[in-house]
Amino acid sequence: MSNTTTERIVIIGGGAGGLELATRLGRKWGRKKKARVTLIDRNNTHLWKPLLHEVAAGSLDAGADEVNYRGHARRSGFEFTLGTVCDLDRVDRKVILAPLLDEDGNTVLDERQVPYDQLIFALGSVTNDFGIPGIADHALMLDRPEQAQRFHKRMLNAFLRQDRERADGDDAKLDLVIVGGGATGVELSAELYNSAEVMREYGLDNIGPEHLRVTLLEAGPRILPALPERISGTVTQELGNLGVKVRTNTKVVRGHEEGLETSEGEMIRGDILVWAAGVRAPHFLKDLAGLETARNNQLMVKPTLQTTNDDRIWALGDCCACPQPGDTWVPPRAQSAHQMASHIYKNLLRQKAGKPMLDYLYKDHGSLVSLSRFSTVGSLMGNLTRGSMMIEGRIARLVYISLYRQHQMALHGVARVLLLALIDRLNHAIRPRLKLH
Repeated sequence: MSNTTTERIVIIGGGAGGLELATRLGRKWGRKKKARVTLIDRNNTHLWKPLLHEVAAGSLDAGADEVNYRGHARRSGFEFTLGTVCDLDRVDRKVILAPLLDEDGNTVLDERQVPYDQLIFALGSVTNDFGIPGIADHALMLDRPEQAQRFHKRMLNAFLRQDRERADGDDAKLDLVIVGGGATGVELSAELYNSAEVMREYGLDNIGPEHLRVTLLEAGPRILPALPERISGTVTQELGNLGVKVRTNTKVVRGHEEGLETSEGEMIRGDILVWAAGVRAPHFLKDLAGLETARNNQLMVKPTLQTTNDDRIWALGDCCACPQPGDTWVPPRAQSAHQMASHIYKNLLRQKAGKPMLDYLYKDHGSLVSLSRFSTVGSLMGNLTRGSMMIEGRIARLVYISLYRQHQMALHGVARVLLLALIDRLNHAIRPRLKLH
């Protein structure tokens, strides 16, 4: 990397890893005019993706926790560009952005080009429906805040309808079917029972957790397959105590308006269907400018996190396929994106100083699963010790919350995070326990 002040570093995707990297580079080089750091995202605001299940269930108001990209960029020394990448010119080193349209389809901005010297893809992942017929048409997904808010509105309307029907003597229950026994499916299942209980406090006297039926479907032999088996077993038991019906070894082959069809020919009916099974990188990466990709559209990267056939292009998080010793791959987890963002930052500094770059090695710090206010379970340290230490209850909940605070710390610093934590406590005291609109 040259020492000119016009070095252009472009980051595509303002998720956890992308926004943290833009923030660090902006503070290191952008403020001092040593580089021009640009973040591109199709949204105006950032919300930590592991919180989306809480937005969907209404226990979190997205507006209170969102980070405005433009405001944050101004404070942190980088630039923000609203747009969606549609093509890439590797010869002239330009990112092509599609025309920006308003809600009525009118053009706000024409197609634009953003030049780069170093380009980092941090696009995250989207839910993979594996091409199963009917899933895209009939099931909801939770990849973005607007999808979580859509689910929330569907849920509130369903609660209102059920409350009226039960007042008129109907004893029907509300059926929700969630496909995918990973963290999103498990955590959403628990949050729904919390929502049903809280609704009673706000005038819906005829419904409660006992009138809710949540079915969690998993194609594999157990839920949370990426975590130790003892944690999977504990979570399965906790969900059962809440009322969740966990069904493993259940493969969905088709989606219908009224429910999901399994490989055994069974129809599992649901008033609301949610698909949270599997992830893949955005489809447009598959044939983008000749970059090498894996089967699920991930960009193939070298251990330095540079793409395999272009050293000026990097990738981090869920949108990249990064090999590890022992023929393994970096898992698609939030801690991976955080670690990769830090690693690219270090390698860019080393590159500018003329030092050799370092290979990235994934460090598993364990995983935690939140079952709403009912429980939190997980493991700490992961492969940093001989095995992992299982924790649950209040200590696990505090550690779970601290993960989000660490992300906020990377963006805002200690002083602002303390203020945000205080505001969060005040909001819990003065706002309804559940978002009611």
